[in-house]
Amino acid sequence: MAEFLTGMKRTKMCGLFSAEEVGLEVTAMGFVAKYRNLGSIVFVDLRDRTGIIQLAFSSEIDKCSFEKAQTVRNEFVLAVKGTVSKRSANNVNIRITTGEIEILVTELRIISEAETPPFNITEESNVNEAMRLRFRYLDLRRAYLQKLIILRDKICLATHNYLSDKGFLNIETPFLGKSTPEGARDYLVPSRVNLGTFYALPQSPQIYKQLLMISGFDRYYQIARCFRDEDLRANRQPEFTQIDIEMSYVDDITDVMDIAEGLIRYIFKESIGLDLPPQFKKIEYQEAMERFGSDKPDTRFSLELENISEVLVDTGFPPFEESQKKDSSIRAINIKGGADYSRKDIDKLSAVAREYGAKGVFSIAFKKEGISSSLLKYLDQIVLDKLKNRLNIQEGDLLIIVADKNKTVFDSLGAIRLYLGKTLGLIDEQSYDVLWVTNFPLYEYDEKEDRLAAMHHPFTSPLNEDLVYLESDPLRVRAKAYDLVINGQEAGGGSIRIHSKDIQKKMFEIIGLSQEDIMHKFGFFVDAFKYGVPPHGGLAFGLDRLVMLLGKTDNIKDVIAFPKNQSAQCLMSDAPSTLDVRQLKEIFPDGKVFND
Repeated sequence: MAEFLTGMKRTKMCGLFSAEEVGLEVTAMGFVAKYRNLGSIVFVDLRDRTGIIQLAFSSEIDKCSFEKAQTVRNEFVLAVKGTVSKRSANNVNIRITTGEIEILVTELRIISEAETPPFNITEESNVNEAMRLRFRYLDLRRAYLQKLIILRDKICLATHNYLSDKGFLNIETPFLGKSTPEGARDYLVPSRVNLGTFYALPQSPQIYKQLLMISGFDRYYQIARCFRDEDLRANRQPEFTQIDIEMSYVDDITDVMDIAEGLIRYIFKESIGLDLPPQFKKIEYQEAMERFGSDKPDTRFSLELENISEVLVDTGFPPFEESQKKDSSIRAINIKGGADYSRKDIDKLSAVAREYGAKGVFSIAFKKEGISSSLLKYLDQIVLDKLKNRLNIQEGDLLIIVADKNKTVFDSLGAIRLYLGKTLGLIDEQSYDVLWVTNFPLYEYDEKEDRLAAMHHPFTSPLNEDLVYLESDPLRVRAKAYDLVINGQEAGGGSIRIHSKDIQKKMFEIIGLSQEDIMHKFGFFVDAFKYGVPPHGGLAFGLDRLVMLLGKTDNIKDVIAFPKNQSAQCLMSDAPSTLDVRQLKEIFPDGKVFND
């Protein structure tokens, strides 16, 4: 039968007791992590989010508590009173912070009993993810997940403290808003009051935070919930959280980047005690693509891409001749000491390339006994010498080549580079590599829709010096945009926004929106531009991804208390679920979803 806490008040949380309390009477509360009945004595490991304290029960200390302790099982909730005692030298547990002490229990209350859990709540428990998500409230008792959720709290607290100190106001924006095109499908909410109409959950607070600048609040931030109905993967969830920032009277990208750098440096220091460099590295988008094949390069290791189009274009090999076309090239990675790669090893690299649209890879192995390559009949000694000089090729090296459209070449070789970095052990996984990527293109060509699209979003300002190309050559226009990359992952990004109504109108037109489209989708936003707009800019950090990076986990589910699975389902609560017919009739009384 459950007992109550009447007259008991917790002295400390379990992991906070120390040898300083030896001899003192204390009260502790928590879950039973482990129990051991040795006949004359019962040991219980009592657990809470701070750690474990060992409890000792014996008839010599208190007969009633000893007898009751023999009924205790894992995950029971206990409250105990007792005296802190120093363990004997041979019983010290150096693996826990309280390993030098234990509590000799004089009073035990079983606050809540527990059935045998569906899996052992230990780090070693080999349980599939579906079972863990179904019983998430039990899985969250594991120290590993609790440390990550606590880290998340530290990052949030550091964010509030830093931005508040810099004069930013914490302002909430609506969840129920208008559906606007932001790159992914919206989650829609039907309106019962206005039948046939729908709200959309925000993919980001982008429009609202710009409106707050127009409203005169000058500096805004929010730890904001966002929703996107898109295909999921290890670092993506349908609902996620941003550290969202916007500030007025800025036109140079460094104005926002300096604030963001300071925030990230403060977060690292306050949450994991790490001092980041006083200045973050910077690299322009085009250089990042040319050298690393990615706009979020992992620069913890070298293994860079090399453009060898001029060397191979005239060899007579048809796929190389294709590289003469516009926006195409031949590029390579030189794997030092890789000449002994087997056909199977090279096939794995081809498989990586094919995932990103390439037809595969070509290889040239510079072995001691000579050159090994299917391209050999196209490569004379002059070409081979040029390759060796251009790429500093030594005996024993392996050249991996991709020839295609630039996007395909960059994507596939960039992916191969990361694959090699991991499989060859080139990456120091304990280090942190932080850099800015700047000067992104303002537009990119959308082949599916055969039109230009905004690379970031349609509110991004062009570089002042590129405005002259806005109509004549829009793909030449660069954006006042910037991404912060940590260990090869985009941790956050933003831009200086358009504050000119004429440029904003032109931006909408270039991406193919008619005046009717503009007013239907962004009418209230466009109207606001009639009444004075301060220059402004901002950025957003992915909070979940930051916690992943600082917590050294590669799964976003680990840093969210109640995540969805890969099918966007909550296995614990069985959401999404069907609705009662009465609820549906309130929203769609005539059975029709849409107005004529």
